[in-house]
Order: sequence, then C-alpha cells, then structure tokens
Amino acid sequence: VEKYDLSSIKYCISGAAPLPVEICKKFEELTGAKLVEGYGLTETSPVTHCNPFVGLRKIGSIGVPFPDTDAKIMDIETGENEMLLGESGELAIFGPQVMKGYWNKPEETKNVLREGWCYTGDIAKIDDDGFFYIVDRKKDMIISGGFNIYPREVEEVLYEHPKVREAAVIGVPDTKYGESVKAFISVKEGEELTEEEIIQFCKENLAKYKIPRSVEFRDEMPKSLVGKVLKRVLVEEELKKIDK
Repeated sequence: VEKYDLSSIKYCISGAAPLPVEICKKFEELTGAKLVEGYGLTETSPVTHCNPFVGLRKIGSIGVPFPDTDAKIMDIETGENEMLLGESGELAIFGPQVMKGYWNKPEETKNVLREGWCYTGDIAKIDDDGFFYIVDRKKDMIISGGFNIYPREVEEVLYEHPKVREAAVIGVPDTKYGESVKAFISVKEGEELTEEEIIQFCKENLAKYKIPRSVEFRDEMPKSLVGKVLKRVLVEEELKKIDK
C-alpha cells in the first residue's frame, strides 16, 4: 500500500465481516482516509447501519441505523424482552429493506421474521449515544464452564499483539467444560511466535475463562471468495480430529 499515492481517497466503507480495531487504525495510518464501518445482511437488502461520514464516528461500532430503519436488542433466550443500554442481545431490524421471507421456506421465515422484525442472529449492544456494536454471531458464541464467551472479543485482543497478522477463535469440545477456546494464528512475515507467548499475552488482557486453552499456527486461514475467514471449516476440521 505504501507504494501508491492514495491521497485522493477520502472515505472507504467496510462491511461483510467484523473490522478489528487495530486493522482499522492501521489502514487509516497508511492511507490517510477514513475507514467507515457499516452493517447489513442479505435479508435486509443489504444495509441497515453505518457510521456517519461527517460528525461523530466510533471505531469498533457499526454506527447508527439508516433513516426509516429501526433496530433493537432482544433477549437471546426468549427473543421477547428488549435489553437495556449496554446489555448484549440479538439484533433485530425493522424497515423497508427487510425481506418478505425465504422463498418456499415458511419455517425458516417464521424463525427469522417476527411481526415484521428481522432477527439477525448477531449479538449486539447499544451505547448511550445510540451507536450499535456487533459482539459476535449468535451461533459462534462459546459456552465454557457456564460462561458465555464471544470469539470476537478474544480476537480483538489477539490482533493487538504486534506479531499477529490474522486471528480466528472457535469453541472446541471439552470433556470438562463443555467447550473450550481455541485460537488460530497467522504470524506476520519475518516474525516468530510461540503458543506460550500468545497465552501469556491473553492472560494479561483477558479474564481467565476467556483465555485460549490451545493455539494453532497457520500460514493461511480458510477463506471465502470475498476474503471472510471460514470458521465453519475450522470447526469441521476440529470435529474430524475428534472422530479419528
């Protein structure tokens, strides 16, 4: 990136996957442009939130709902009770961009659409200024020893390590705790890193129950055509190891 003149770029928009805070800061340092994070999904055609281009912007947040779009945070277990400011729950969207349903799939439609609200399957929270934050995917949440652990929170810490290029965190079966945290790490070119270093770094920056119990180093992460890390592939690989 340093080889190119990027002075004409003023704004870039990030979506499709969570934007680690460290990557956002690094991008802005290299380009001089603002990297604005937004949010949406196929079922909402496809955008619902974005950080303002002018005025208050919060790095790490997906911003505020678009005009004519309502959003709320609902209890994960029941989907019926709205959560308070700062509390995590499932993000639900209401607006003109919400789909009418899945073609010929009434049961799936019933699970996602409730009185016109689209339940996204994403865990989020709202701050005092009305800015929304994605905590993680509901299906990716790890339950270890009765504690709820959101992989993204662990990943954000891992990205702060100066030698880490990419990080992905999943839950793996654990006979004692039900699930345990496993981290996959890609190291920056020319750097060396050990599992002990990663564990120690996490001990200094995370609650004890969130610390990865195992670390695997990879040259590359499995990714989709648009560059998303495919966590389901990592999960499938772990399950195959157990089956053997």
